[in-house]
Amino acid sequence: MVEERKPHSKPRMPLEGIRVIDVATFIAAPYAAGILGEFGAEVLKVEHPLGGDPCRHFGSATEKGDTLAWLSEARNKKSVTVDLRNKEGSEIFKKLVAKSDVVCENFRPGTLEKWGLGWEVLREVNPSLVMLRVSGYGQTGPYRDRPGFARIAHAVGGLSYLAGMPRETPVTPGSTTLGDYLTGMYGVIGALMALRYKGKTGKGQYIDAALFESVFRVTDEMAPAYAKFGTVRERTGAHNKIACPMGHFRTKDDKWVAFACTTDKLFAALAESMGRPELASHALYGEHDKRIAARHEVNEIVSQWCGALTRKEVSEKCYATGAPYAPLNDVRDIFGNRQFMARRNLMSIDDPELGDTVVVPTTVPRLSKTPGQTKWLGASLGRHTDEVLRDLLGMSDKDIEGLRTRRVI
Repeated sequence: MVEERKPHSKPRMPLEGIRVIDVATFIAAPYAAGILGEFGAEVLKVEHPLGGDPCRHFGSATEKGDTLAWLSEARNKKSVTVDLRNKEGSEIFKKLVAKSDVVCENFRPGTLEKWGLGWEVLREVNPSLVMLRVSGYGQTGPYRDRPGFARIAHAVGGLSYLAGMPRETPVTPGSTTLGDYLTGMYGVIGALMALRYKGKTGKGQYIDAALFESVFRVTDEMAPAYAKFGTVRERTGAHNKIACPMGHFRTKDDKWVAFACTTDKLFAALAESMGRPELASHALYGEHDKRIAARHEVNEIVSQWCGALTRKEVSEKCYATGAPYAPLNDVRDIFGNRQFMARRNLMSIDDPELGDTVVVPTTVPRLSKTPGQTKWLGASLGRHTDEVLRDLLGMSDKDIEGLRTRRVI
């Protein structure tokens, strides 16, 4: 069952009164702006009048032209079209910045500077501005001018090398956009800390967030292990060398399950699930280090057990003993999963422009007093342009029509 949500039904939000300009494209910086919007910030999505954010065309198209990815990730944003490369458009953007708290961008370094809208210019317009700058390699360094996407960041940051079977072609580490979402979350952390500093001092600052750094930061001990021992971590497929069993196994009905026996106690629970409690005290398997040394034999024992049972049967036995187990869910499993339903992880949101409801992931994290909310899904291109220019910048209908005639908006 999917939770039905109606807009404008939540109490005062923690970021209410904060205005964010999202002038970025695709996922990383826009995701950061979206999180801020879910917790009460007003987000102005500034897009080029011709086509808008390419994310509108990224993913599965809907009847109104925009994709489901856009509808989900551009939630709560007001779409405002302005051509930043046009002199009049540039001035409009500066006026918006003067009335805002945060700007999120992820152009290649130097692009906004080329348009006369870089950090040094915008900080003069608004000395208390917080600016999130996302790029593939960061604003400095010999690679700063190279194009960067999440897949590139996965490769540079060392993650893609670790994904796949030993001595075979490295594979996509789960999602092609993981690095984008990671960087977006780091961007939110940076923006909130900068807003905190602004609240204390009145001074703004910029956040330099590189996709490859976000990926590299979550590779646990890979760097210190190489620095101290010269260890080069390699692909290990569905298993690893730090715990055992710690991997994925196929069941009789051709489904997959996961185990994570990181302690002797957890392995004992799995052994009990398997009807083999003696394995927990076995001379070769009973202790963590010995299990790792004998991991191929241990994995084979677990593999044979799983292969003789359906996933449902494995689940029942493991849940009964508290073994560290879970099924590998596909999206069909997720939509029927009791935990997802109990936590209301799926929301059904009405989209009047589409004339239908769209199911999207709910807002996280969960705040007990002021939980996030989704007021609307990704808006059609330029839907809020007139409203923002009129109400925020005080422009007349005649002014706005003139800008439209001159293709500034």
